[in-house]
Amino acid sequence: MMRLHNLRLRPGARHRVKRLGCGESSGHGKTSGKGHKGQKARSGGSIRLGFEGGQMPLIRRLPKRGFNNAAFRANYAIVNLSDLNEFKAGTIVNEQLLRESKLVRGDIAGIKILGDGELKHPLKIEADKVSESAKAKIEKAGGTIIPPRRDDRTAKEPAAIATDVDQGAKEETSKKRSTTKSRPNAKKKTR
Repeated sequence: MMRLHNLRLRPGARHRVKRLGCGESSGHGKTSGKGHKGQKARSGGSIRLGFEGGQMPLIRRLPKRGFNNAAFRANYAIVNLSDLNEFKAGTIVNEQLLRESKLVRGDIAGIKILGDGELKHPLKIEADKVSESAKAKIEKAGGTIIPPRRDDRTAKEPAAIATDVDQGAKEETSKKRSTTKSRPNAKKKTR
């Protein structure tokens, strides 16, 4: 009968400890597998990944081509419907509330709701993106989806932005006209 006191490891699971620094008879030689002197033989001495002794490393020798949009992509925080069941019925679920409840962390471009799980009671959800399945389940539970409200300073209407730009351009051109003076044509000197 198998009991805790007679459990054994499988054969080959335990290895003999590699004892270093025990001389030539230890089987690892007098230098303990570290070679002779040099930076790599020292304790704490290491060479960074890709370093080639001062020679131009391979990663810098190879040509760089193309464009990768990964640095510029918008990262959305993903929240499932099953996570939203902790809120009471009729609650307005927005980014601030999700951050307070630790469902959303870090720097994000917006919130995306996915349809994993079931919504048990109606909620008002402010989200940038909602999957089709999540939308159907929210509406089935009697909830609504609201587009997120943005800060007035950051979210100006496009018409207002266009008028500001036009106004600035007009001011610049009027300044240029007032500063430039008409010069009479200078006569060429003859020698």
